[in-house]
This record gives sequence, C-alpha cells and structure tokens, in this order.
Amino acid sequence: LCSDVRQRIQQRIAQAFGISSASLYLTKPTFFSRINSTEAKTTHDEYWHPHVDKVTYGSFDYTSLLYLSDYTEDFGGGRFVFMDAGSNKTIEPRAGRVSFFTSGSENLHRVEKVHWGTRYAITISFTCNPDHGIGDPVLM
Repeated sequence: LCSDVRQRIQQRIAQAFGISSASLYLTKPTFFSRINSTEAKTTHDEYWHPHVDKVTYGSFDYTSLLYLSDYTEDFGGGRFVFMDAGSNKTIEPRAGRVSFFTSGSENLHRVEKVHWGTRYAITISFTCNPDHGIGDPVLM
C-alpha cells in the first residue's frame, strides 16, 4: 500500500511539474504526523513556525502531504498556510486529500496551531538527487 501511494503521488508531481517520474526519488524523512493541542516539549514540536522544507530537511525538492483527518470534523485549527508576500494561501486538510509543492524558498509555509482534536497526515518527500534517495518504508 505504501509503495502504491508513493508511486501515485510521485507520478502526479512529475505530471504537474513537467518532469519524468523516474527523476524523482523518495527521500527522508518521510513521516507520519499526529498533531494535537498539547504543549510543545521541544522545538521540533513547534510545527506552527514558518519554514522552508529544503532548508529544514536538505534533501527535499518536492514535498507532499497526504491528509488522514478532516479539518473542522476531527480537529480545529491545523490548516496548512503558504506564507505569500501578497496574501497567504490556506489548505484545509481533508482525509484523502494530497497537496504537493516545490520545497524551496518559494514555498515558505506553516501549519496553524491545532486547538482541539487530532490532525493526522503523512509527509512524503522527493529528491532529484539519486544519492539522497531511499527505498520505500517497510512496516515491521
């Protein structure tokens, strides 16, 4: 299932950006996130700060998010916000919705603080550098 989801997202990114899907490699970290209203214990828990994925993670060229829960039904707050100079653009998570974008400074973004409930998502990222590629995750 994981490999199938990764391949489908990889193909859509390639199609959207006019590149070959063979030139995209899964990269780390690919991770599952569970965000709720509990207080942050470390700076890594402070997800609401604006950031650029290429700066934060290094190998990311394209970032995708697969949402597993619904905004306003499963949690409040937690929307994904692109920090644009003219006006912010906001994505409301919906279970099954995939968003993707280039990971560079052109896409400064943050996640709003979750006020209630739990927001679930999977981040699946890709690199164009085969040296930074990884295999599909394996469940133990």
